[in-house]
This record gives sequence, C-alpha cells and structure tokens, in this order.
Amino acid sequence: MLVNAPLASLCDLVVIFDEAGWPDATADERDLAAFRRVQKRLREIFSFGSSEHDEEAVAAINSLLEAFPVQPRISGHDVGDWHMHVTGRGSSATAEFLAGAIWGLAVWLCEYGSARFGVCADDRCGNVYLDTSSNCCRRFCSERCATRSHVAAHRARKRAATGAEALASV
Repeated sequence: MLVNAPLASLCDLVVIFDEAGWPDATADERDLAAFRRVQKRLREIFSFGSSEHDEEAVAAINSLLEAFPVQPRISGHDVGDWHMHVTGRGSSATAEFLAGAIWGLAVWLCEYGSARFGVCADDRCGNVYLDTSSNCCRRFCSERCATRSHVAAHRARKRAATGAEALASV
C-alpha cells in the first residue's frame, strides 16, 4: 500500500512501480517528491476516517482528485477480458499511478465509508489499513502487530498481578 511504503530514495519508488506491475515506469526526484506529498495527505485521510471525521476525509480526497484528475478507459489483455482502468490526465507514470490510487480510495470510501479506514492500534507501528472484516472490527494492520500488541498487554497484566501479590504479602 502506497501510504505504508518507504520513500527514502528513488529505489523505493522503483519498487512501488514494479510491485504494481509498472516495471517500465521512469521516475526522478520530482516524482519522488510528489509521491511523498501524496503519501502524507493519504495518511491524513486515514487518520480522519479512523477518528470519524468523514467530512474532512471526503474534502481531502476531493482535493487530491482535483490535483490528480482521472480519465476512465476500457482496457483488455485478451478478447473478452475487458475491464476499467483509471488513468491520470498527466503524461507521467507518477501522475497516472497516483490518480489511480486516489480514485481507488475514493471508490472505497463511497462504497464502505471512511470508518473502514484504520490506523494500526499498535503504538509502535503507525501503518494504515483498509478494514475488510465482515463486522468492521479490525484494529491492527497485520497479524504480526496484533500478536505483538496482545503479547505485550498480557505481559503487562502478568507483571501488574505479580506486583500486586508482592504488595499484598508485605
């Protein structure tokens, strides 16, 4: 996911393009700066959604949609495999990639609401996620963060109980 991706260098941007199936995309420092700006704004949108500030989330997405306008088109790799693609009106791979990412988030918000945007409940993490659970109960970005947080809470309860027993015996 773009919001959680490292963007320390152009190499990180190349990895994003490669993983998204854009191996021939070219990028420079301006593209990296654009990705960083959008990444920051998308993180804010997830924060708005997870804190039930729907209007702010919608306004922020609309602002990004204005900055990266989209143009839908039908695409297909084989006859009968027609599907929609959303491309940016700009000519760069960055503009197209970001337009598609923003459009996807906008569609998600319209379909499921911003309550399905989440920021990991593990204070050490900070990653964002889209809650795809059936009852809108997801709190962590991954099983790893959930396990780490639950183990830490268990150990803290155990220490507190041991400390209370020690005080009671005095």
